[in-house]
Amino acid sequence: MPLSGAPTRFYRYLRGQLGSVREVYGQGNSIVRRGDLGQKEETVLLLHGFMQTRAVWQVMEDRLRYDGYGVFSFDLGGLFYRFNTKPIPELAETIHAKLEGICQRYGLESFHIVGHSKGGLIARHYIQNLGGSRRVRSLTTLGSPHHGTPTALLGVALFGGGLISRSPWQMLPGSKTVRALAEDTFPGHVPFTSIYSKSDLVCPHWSSRLNPRAGETSMRNIEVEGVGHTALCHDPGVYIKLRGCLEESARVWKARR
Repeated sequence: MPLSGAPTRFYRYLRGQLGSVREVYGQGNSIVRRGDLGQKEETVLLLHGFMQTRAVWQVMEDRLRYDGYGVFSFDLGGLFYRFNTKPIPELAETIHAKLEGICQRYGLESFHIVGHSKGGLIARHYIQNLGGSRRVRSLTTLGSPHHGTPTALLGVALFGGGLISRSPWQMLPGSKTVRALAEDTFPGHVPFTSIYSKSDLVCPHWSSRLNPRAGETSMRNIEVEGVGHTALCHDPGVYIKLRGCLEESARVWKARR
């Protein structure tokens, strides 16, 4: 019995780290668009990570909508026109332009952002450098490499040392992109939470943990146990903590208004 169960446990472990081939990578960016933009009191933008598609958010989207949130996500393009491999600043610029158009079209003034892995860095660049702080009610990241991650070296090797994609270089510890985000002060009026797991092999917990400087009072960390990198997007325990962050941020936003 132990021998027959070992391959199954390994498969589940690997799936928790990288996601299901069929459900995450095979579906592409085919999440159905809903007509709830601008119709809900609280709206959430979901940004997925490197070499994944927006399909990774399917469970999260269903849970958020069930709890009364408006939800939307973007096709971030990239390799084979579907995977998220474009440079972080370029994607942040693209998202900024898309968001302004969406806000004007649907009367959406502000929203929360949840970013997984690289998606959290894209969100930070948008908020810190492109005026996103006037639109964003809160930012919650799931397993994002705020200090860079050594596993990005695998991406550098697989993508021809940067010839196919520069994105892995930008997620290495000490990269120009990581340093720039760390050197800029994060807007104090935007609640910023990093949810991470010590079981995350793709983005180690030390790379996701925020180290706020003096004056950066809006930052906090939430550690979870036994959750792999991609599983952070659909684990029920993580969702409960995320929903708590959204609810608290919504209360703060209303009080300020």
